[in-house]
Amino acid sequence: MKEFAALYRALDETTKTTRKIAAMREYFSHCSASDGAWAVYFLSGRRFKRLIPTARLREWCAQSCGIADWMFEECYGAVGDLAETLALLLPDQTEGSTGSLTEWIEERIRPLGSMTDDQRHSTILSAWVELSTHQRFVFNKLVTGEFRVGVAQQMVVRALAEVSGVEVATIAHRLMGTWQPDPQYFQSLLSHDGGEADVSRPYPFCLAHPTDGDVQSLGELRDWLVEWKWDGIRGQIIRRGSQSFVWSRGEEPMLEKFPELLAASNRLPNGTVLDGEILAWNDEGVLPFSEMQRRIGRKTIGKKLLSEVPVRFVAFDLLEENGVDIRMLPFNDRRRRLEMLFADEMGNKSITLSPLVSADSWNTLASLRASSREQKVEGMMLKRADSEYGVGRVTGLWWKWKIEPYTCDAVLIYAQRGHGRRASLYTDYTFAAWEGDALVPFAKAYSGLTDAEIREVDRYVRQNTLEKFGPVRSVTPQLVFELAFEDIQDSKRHKSGIAVRFPRIVRWRHDKTPEQADTLDALRLMMRHKHAT
Repeated sequence: MKEFAALYRALDETTKTTRKIAAMREYFSHCSASDGAWAVYFLSGRRFKRLIPTARLREWCAQSCGIADWMFEECYGAVGDLAETLALLLPDQTEGSTGSLTEWIEERIRPLGSMTDDQRHSTILSAWVELSTHQRFVFNKLVTGEFRVGVAQQMVVRALAEVSGVEVATIAHRLMGTWQPDPQYFQSLLSHDGGEADVSRPYPFCLAHPTDGDVQSLGELRDWLVEWKWDGIRGQIIRRGSQSFVWSRGEEPMLEKFPELLAASNRLPNGTVLDGEILAWNDEGVLPFSEMQRRIGRKTIGKKLLSEVPVRFVAFDLLEENGVDIRMLPFNDRRRRLEMLFADEMGNKSITLSPLVSADSWNTLASLRASSREQKVEGMMLKRADSEYGVGRVTGLWWKWKIEPYTCDAVLIYAQRGHGRRASLYTDYTFAAWEGDALVPFAKAYSGLTDAEIREVDRYVRQNTLEKFGPVRSVTPQLVFELAFEDIQDSKRHKSGIAVRFPRIVRWRHDKTPEQADTLDALRLMMRHKHAT
């Protein structure tokens, strides 16, 4: 645990990618195979579900420190991170534990899920006594399921590749899908011998960079293939060993959530892997993402929902053909093979081919892009005809050329403290629009301001608080901000009757008074215009 806690600190104390990779490379070079497996598990974004109610941890910590509950909550509010608050309040044990990460995981942490409350109490208290402050902080992160350290999976892949000498693409592929964090897996991860492949394993996804709109700088249009940018769930359909699998970009198996894809997947030739988008789609065409959200959170999908929100997989790339990895082939070659696969339409509509967009110039393409909302898409994807299927975001190969977002001017009415390094500042904001003479909340946003602007808003919040509701403060409605968002829909769950998607702050409108902010009627007009097109 001491070495892993030191690694966490090294990663947390720098923003430089090279230093993060160097710290992981050093750790993986000297750790045991079992510790390495667990470190990869957590650093790659996997985590335990919360093993113990956080309310119990707060209660036990307050009791151990001899402080009142309100005092604990005040400390928590100032620090902003529960794991750190628990670690700082308890007395420091300078030596800490010499037990390995694996010992702590398998003997102390994982068993918490099946313990009685008294057993958990005893285990947690003894752990807090044995661990140093920083070890305790990492322990708390693991126990609460909140382990995050600002490391992208691609960094982990690069560190492992440097340690082993295995290609980055190979390491990335081995990390995909479901695997167990045991010594055998870690050894196979670093092995130059491919070993037995998991038939369900997806490929790492190739991702696009956003373009600033200067598409003319990309060169000749004939060097690019253009598709619509769909608004759904990115996924891969895999047909291997006479079995079918559907994986999301977040490495979640999705076939149970989208059972209508099974029959269509079973018609694919063995040794086929498709990349594409899962979309809510009925006889009238693609449905808003809000309809897809009705299915995402359900553990079981009833007949009614299957009927109301059917889905289809729109394929735009072929990654494996007849069991052969063809990602290194140029995209126009992969596309030609994909079109041949769909030549007979496979006899159903559950898996279809994403159409290409044709234009004779960039200007013509820009005009077509302006009709994106009419097509119920987010814009266009630009892919170099000669591009390989890369791992992660590879600059220059794929670009997403999204349409301009919706915008409006809104009034700040509530604020809440942030988390982590922003725990002492009010950075999470609720915005409202006018409904008659009343301001009605309709969006929450926490990104888009500079550090200096955040500090200025924080001062305003503290000096102009009207009421406190737990961690939330209502403020004098005086500050106006321009918000941007990707979509707007009717909503029965919100008081405003609307819901906006991915709201963020564009700028602080110092030039506007609250009375000049937008109305809910103006936002509803955006919806009507969208539906009319």
